[in-house]
Amino acid sequence: MSEITYPMAGKIIEVNVKEGDTVAEGDIVVVLEAMKMEMPIKTTVSGIIKKVNCSTGDAVAGEAVLIVIE
Repeated sequence: MSEITYPMAGKIIEVNVKEGDTVAEGDIVVVLEAMKMEMPIKTTVSGIIKKVNCSTGDAVAGEAVLIVIE
């Protein structure tokens, strides 16, 4: 199991996956805005999305678990 996090707090601009989706290493799963810059967050593993802990418009803390991949 792998958890996708980001070290900085920010606002979720886009969520590109839903639970049950299959992803490949390098896929952009979330786009987060931090310090007025959009940061595409990519997965570092291939697998199936087990849990999505964020939605578009959410404010998230740094190191929050955004996505869990099985």
